[in-house]
Amino acid sequence: MSTAILTGQPVPGSSVESELRSLGFEVRLASDTADAETLLAQVPGEERVAVVDARFVGHPHALRLGLTDPRFPIAAIPGAVTAQPDARRALTRAMARESSSAGRAPARAGADVEVVDSLADRIVSALDADGTDVHRPELGSLVAVVPTDPQARNEARQAVASVDDEAVRLKSAVKARDGFVTTFLISPYSRYIARWCARRGLTPNQVTTASLLTALIAAACAATGTRGGFAAAGVLLIASFVLDCTDGQLARYSLQYSTLGAWLDATFDRAKEYAYYAGLALGAARGGGHDDVWALALGAMVLQTCRHVVDFSFNEANHDATANTSPTAALSDKLDSVGWTVWVRRMIVLPIGERWLMIAVLTAATTPRITFYALLIGCAFAATYTTAGRVLRSLTRRATRTDRAAKALADLADSGPLAEAVAAGLRGPARRLPGSTAPAVALLGGLAVVATAAFTDFGGPWPAVAAAVYVLTSALAVARPLKGALDWLVPPFLRAAEYGTVLVLAAKADVNGALPAAFGLVAAVAYHHYDTVYRIRGNAGAPPHWLVRAIGGHEGRTLLVTVLAVLLTASALKVALTVLAVAVALVVLVESIRFWVAAHKVGAPAVHDEGEPA
Repeated sequence: MSTAILTGQPVPGSSVESELRSLGFEVRLASDTADAETLLAQVPGEERVAVVDARFVGHPHALRLGLTDPRFPIAAIPGAVTAQPDARRALTRAMARESSSAGRAPARAGADVEVVDSLADRIVSALDADGTDVHRPELGSLVAVVPTDPQARNEARQAVASVDDEAVRLKSAVKARDGFVTTFLISPYSRYIARWCARRGLTPNQVTTASLLTALIAAACAATGTRGGFAAAGVLLIASFVLDCTDGQLARYSLQYSTLGAWLDATFDRAKEYAYYAGLALGAARGGGHDDVWALALGAMVLQTCRHVVDFSFNEANHDATANTSPTAALSDKLDSVGWTVWVRRMIVLPIGERWLMIAVLTAATTPRITFYALLIGCAFAATYTTAGRVLRSLTRRATRTDRAAKALADLADSGPLAEAVAAGLRGPARRLPGSTAPAVALLGGLAVVATAAFTDFGGPWPAVAAAVYVLTSALAVARPLKGALDWLVPPFLRAAEYGTVLVLAAKADVNGALPAAFGLVAAVAYHHYDTVYRIRGNAGAPPHWLVRAIGGHEGRTLLVTVLAVLLTASALKVALTVLAVAVALVVLVESIRFWVAAHKVGAPAVHDEGEPA
């Protein structure tokens, strides 16, 4: 239960008290500052508390935005301020200052709203003076004021009546930046599904789970290999995507953000898509043509995961970079000012809405092989377009990257004990090499091991030799802090090398079941890499060092798979890949679930991804 302290003399006809109760607050009345300070001290420390002026006039959604968003420790709108338990001390200090002060706090410099004789606003001014970060939500056309006379109150009430609070709330439930399909084909009606869910007490996590189950049923339908199954799979995949949009809109509509919810939403997106790939591959094998497309399914997963790693690495490298002087970025901003180019550029990168619609239509109308061919071509073009643009931006900008960015890239590299040990001895020489060394050696080492596996006979020693060289090049790539202009390319090059090696060796084994086993192994490792990203995004740090060491790091797993391919027969390699996939999946899943559930239970700061479409 949250508590709202309503300060000042009650205003006849005011609805603020009932609105606060509808938002889940227990309302207590304070006649003056001293009384408010006493009531604040009586509120249990584990509760959210708000101080609201009794004269407040505004939309209920303005109060909701200002007082219930779980992402911000302290938030305020005109006439109201709130603090979560972790920020109670700052609020208590500000209240004590106002209690001991007889004067009115001066207005903030550059404030849009005039500070009136309101305790809540004076507390906010005191928090600003203390250097406390106070979140002020964008209200747009919503009204939130503290009128000081009857005429101003009447004008404020008229302003409230002229704006449809519910329409604004529904509009704000939709992500501000999204793909064409999501914006124009899904969101116009999924927002109403979100409202329906909110009114029935459903949570975003429940909708996220429903989306996952729908996608898994779609994958099962695809796995039947029948035309009817493929058609049903396409329809269900679209239904799953509608629910996927709905969960985020429900979170924004009802402000039900959570650390666990953000992780589930992101993780389930990947699980849904890759499970569907597996379903298509199974269906192709079981259909009338008995078509084996496991290599295409695994290739699509590898390509899509590497695309995501490019996105993650580039964003982390430039998260807090300074001095963005890139003419490429300036051109991009100019293109974004022209309406049609915005949508074309968003569509050609094949975000999740466009990608899933294409997969669903092709599944229903064609064959799994054609579906995978189209997916691989589309993703390859999108990857080339986005990566080339980011390379140009990086080469044409002068920026100073921080230690935080270098640490994030090192965590994304996923170096194991072998690379770490070798890198320790290469730090001195590495500092004397050119700035482009890290991505160059990561690329060359990765190409060497994948090409050797592809162009030598299965069972020969050369892939293992190339993997040993890959350990050395990987160590050299991370031997110094990743602060170079193109160092963000190191993690995606390493991902492509590891996944590509597993794909090629499984295909070369040419035994039934080897590619599905490789699919499972890459899926388990990819989960670990995605989990690393989501922890970094949530400011939770990378997975524990023992976990990375336990599963070998990228270079250790690559070397192990190549050695197994040398020592084992093709059938035995299939079994080994299966065992390795199960072992990695168990370790990373158990630790990951334990971490995120524990973070949710201890009240880790809520997060919500409003970034680029996945």
